[in-house]
Amino acid sequence: MGELAALFQRFDWYSLIDVAIVTLIFLGLLYLVRGTQAAPLLRGVIILGVFFTILSSFNTLPAVSWLLQRALPALLISIPVIFQPELRRALERVGRVVQIGGPSTRHATDTDHMISIIALACQRLADRKHGALIVLERATGLENYADTGVKIDAVITSELLQNIFFRNSPMHDGAVIIRHHRVLAAACILPLTTSYMSDRRLGLRHRAAIGITEATDALAVVVSEEHGTISIAHNGRIIRRLDAARLEMILRAFYQLDRRHTPSRLTRTLRRLVGLHNDPPPPKSPAADASYDTADSRTVNE
Repeated sequence: MGELAALFQRFDWYSLIDVAIVTLIFLGLLYLVRGTQAAPLLRGVIILGVFFTILSSFNTLPAVSWLLQRALPALLISIPVIFQPELRRALERVGRVVQIGGPSTRHATDTDHMISIIALACQRLADRKHGALIVLERATGLENYADTGVKIDAVITSELLQNIFFRNSPMHDGAVIIRHHRVLAAACILPLTTSYMSDRRLGLRHRAAIGITEATDALAVVVSEEHGTISIAHNGRIIRRLDAARLEMILRAFYQLDRRHTPSRLTRTLRRLVGLHNDPPPPKSPAADASYDTADSRTVNE
């Protein structure tokens, strides 16, 4: 009790700030891995760390203490390898902090026109059951994925998207990447999600859509070739069974959230630094009766 009282006596404002910073760091880590495969891994690392710390506190176990001292450098090297996707996502969030002013509103009309074109093209492709995968670039650049396909750099039109994803087209088998209201590239190869999918009927297009949104902040629109349904993926989650009207409303909601001015830039910057800034899901009204599925064991209502 005397040591505890002495500890509280030394507690000042600097100690409070120190504890608050450490708390924010751990809170940011928890939010960063929430809902990902890294969550159980992080719990396992914490449990092992606590267990080995307790063992090393016993002076009567010199062999265990020696083993822990030798294993610590290997553990420090393995942690970045294990949590590489989460660390990459965190660094991308920190890098996006420099965009303090937020997305420009000068091209709001062009954005609305682009959304209408995408919705119309997806509806016509869905009616013909032509599969499609359209990726909309946002803050994170997709140049490395565009390099895997065929560069186009053309003005986006409904007819162009329909021709690209026509079944006999040589570029229909990959993804189209859209940047600044233009078709940047087609037939692009995207990373597939490795997460467990509750619905085995989701094909490679849906896995690629979820995979690219896990790695970046892009939006991915999918048209199922088998069922003729439209879906949209964002942040590793997918909203299914949409029509053109609902797809257009959801896309407009995302871009309106991008353009919305937040009252405190400092608050937004701090939240991104600690990993608390999660891109908000679209409003429930555009897709109230759509299936909202994640890459986990949750069931999908068809």
